[in-house]
Amino acid sequence: MNLHKVLKIVAFALAIIGAIFALMIMGGDEESAQSMSGNMLYVAYAVLGIVVLLVVLFVIKGLFAGDIKKTLLTVGAFLIIIAISFGISSGSDLDLQPFIQKGTDVTESTSKTVGAGLIAFYILAVLAIGSMLVGGAKKILNR
Repeated sequence: MNLHKVLKIVAFALAIIGAIFALMIMGGDEESAQSMSGNMLYVAYAVLGIVVLLVVLFVIKGLFAGDIKKTLLTVGAFLIIIAISFGISSGSDLDLQPFIQKGTDVTESTSKTVGAGLIAFYILAVLAIGSMLVGGAKKILNR
């Protein structure tokens, strides 16, 4: 039996367990529902852990099965975009007084990090849209 079939069976079993817990929560009184929802939370944590572990394993397997040079170039380009975004973001263009008065923990460093994330998002969005346009144009021109 291959790994894909095993994962299908595990996913089906987890879905059945989740459905049973959900029905037990809906059918019970308030006290048992709170107890069961706590148990269901533990099941959700376990499922999340299993899924994250499997994703990491499949990503690592895919890295070694595919072209690792292309993968490293892509990761490097992403890191360069993050570094450029962090370099462009100033963090000092925001008036921090309203945040300090409200008691929130917003510093210049927090502002710089958020700004860098926004700039990186904008750069990646422009690159994604541009690549879709170029791909569509190539498809139209090759007909």
